[in-house]
Amino acid sequence: MAITSIFVAFIILIIISLCLIGVTYIDEDENEIPELSSNKTFLIMLKIPDACATEEDLPHLLTERLTGAYSSSPLLSRYFTSVETVDFSSGNATITYHLQFGVPSGDDRFMEYVMSEEVVLNILQQDFHDQNVPGCETLGPASILPDDKLSSTGSLT
Repeated sequence: MAITSIFVAFIILIIISLCLIGVTYIDEDENEIPELSSNKTFLIMLKIPDACATEEDLPHLLTERLTGAYSSSPLLSRYFTSVETVDFSSGNATITYHLQFGVPSGDDRFMEYVMSEEVVLNILQQDFHDQNVPGCETLGPASILPDDKLSSTGSLT
């Protein structure tokens, strides 16, 4: 009987400890505010299907869509600062945006693995894939280029 009482008391003690730890645990990484000392800008060109090109408010809707995609991204939301329309051409059915991110300076690995063109593009492609617009299924990114590469090449292609 004594052994059973000790065993039950030990189990109750473990359960109470787990409950208290779960209530009081704070993930420090989740609340960390990184020091963002420089900016990283991307130019992204979206190809607009003919069925969507007639939409009057399309640039505004796509700006909201890009803002939502990067603001809700678990990886990039803390670094995303703004998006703005650079060029809208209904003639060649494209729209170009500036995406701006605040990034920590001096961290080459961060720039290589988190702020790479592939990561930024894949987040947007996944958002367009997850939330298709009826009639505009082929709407999506055509190209992405960091601003520093644009100034050296002189074009967006």
